[in-house]
Amino acid sequence: MAALIFYIISSSGLGLLGIYHLISTTKNYLKSPPRDYISKPFHPFTSAPPRFKHIQLYLVLFYLVLSIIHQTLIAFDADPLLKGRTPVHFFTSLQYSCTLCCFVVLAVSILLSETTSLLPNPFPNDVFFGVLSALFFIQFNVASAAATVQTSDLQAKCDSVFANISLFKSFLCLILACVPRLFVADVGLGGAFLLQGLWVLQTGLSLYVEAFIPEGCHKLLDVVSGVEGSTKCDLEDSKLRAVAILDLVFVVHVLVVLVVVFVVYAIVGKSVGVNKRLGSYEALPNASHDSNHIQMKAMLGSQA
Repeated sequence: MAALIFYIISSSGLGLLGIYHLISTTKNYLKSPPRDYISKPFHPFTSAPPRFKHIQLYLVLFYLVLSIIHQTLIAFDADPLLKGRTPVHFFTSLQYSCTLCCFVVLAVSILLSETTSLLPNPFPNDVFFGVLSALFFIQFNVASAAATVQTSDLQAKCDSVFANISLFKSFLCLILACVPRLFVADVGLGGAFLLQGLWVLQTGLSLYVEAFIPEGCHKLLDVVSGVEGSTKCDLEDSKLRAVAILDLVFVVHVLVVLVVVFVVYAIVGKSVGVNKRLGSYEALPNASHDSNHIQMKAMLGSQA
């Protein structure tokens, strides 16, 4: 039950971050002239009182610290579905905790840059997205390594998809570090956060909720220590069927994210006013009138 609660909390954090990034990025794009748009490492909450301006960073730090505490605590538990059992589980959990600590350092750096004079303000975009790309790549390696030591194909599949989304986010951040004006990559990053949040929720449901566990699979309990693992499929057919179901659900989640992206763009565009993206209308000067005026001045000058 505790594991499911952690998945729900993590999912809510990633989902909220993704939606906030989508809204803020779209608003920034529509309000900026075409050549002035640039992706930002942080979008302040301008419509709130000054003390809530950096609430995005505070929430990110809250979820990161909560995840670090959870990963550190479960490192000392046995995992009945892990090759190598306690030693391997201990080190993989600590790996993930250390990776999250790196994200905390980056978030604190942004916060210090915004609130103090210790770091340059604004924080360099290329540095931020470059470091973020490296951290997501490390997260991809950690999640991939965790998937390889799982005896449960269902758990391994969930970890593998999570790792691939992290790799996609790393790629997008690398693009933004090189081409910070690419709006598509910035929106894609917000969509990737939302997709990862949905997948984390799906992982928790598929592994710990009976109604969502595929047919032919069941939760496993370590008889010796009494520690509850995730799920395991006994038959090969059940295993393949469960993996195919997860592939289908992932595509459905991608479809949901695409719909959300278009809906957010439509709503923000309507509230901001898409015409503002092109600038206000200004009457063009009457070229023929100016030309005739210049010719008349030239004729008068020659006659004089």
